Amino acid sequence: MLSDFRKFALRGNVIDLAIGVIIGAAFSKIVDSLVNDIIMPLIGAATGGLDFSNYYLPLTAAIQGHPAYLDAKKAGAVLGYGQFLTVAINFLIIAFILFLVVREIARLERMAGVKREEAGPTKSEILLTEIRDLLAKR
Repeated sequence: MLSDFRKFALRGNVIDLAIGVIIGAAFSKIVDSLVNDIIMPLIGAATGGLDFSNYYLPLTAAIQGHPAYLDAKKAGAVLGYGQFLTVAINFLIIAFILFLVVREIARLERMAGVKREEAGPTKSEILLTEIRDLLAKR
């Protein structure tokens, strides 16, 4: 069992995935900082300081007045549509930035003449194709 685990853990795909996860986590912090510290303040300044995160609908009578969203959440059930809008906007910004990064990497690869390796069919796919072809001949 230990040798099987070693084979699994040392396969190229597993190592590539682990590296991708680690780099993705580090890149996520950079993108979060870009969104929270640079882009969102600019959007807030352009919209006159508009902050959706405190927009909510109270769902219980226990919430009196209009406290901040987190205080209202502690007091009772609230429908925090503003928080959802904030997260959705952040997602769209992050997705657009990642799109630009991936597009730029692809452009640089084309300029350098790098071709991505296309994966051929796996052994299972070849075997299934052969089985299909034999069944079709019957």
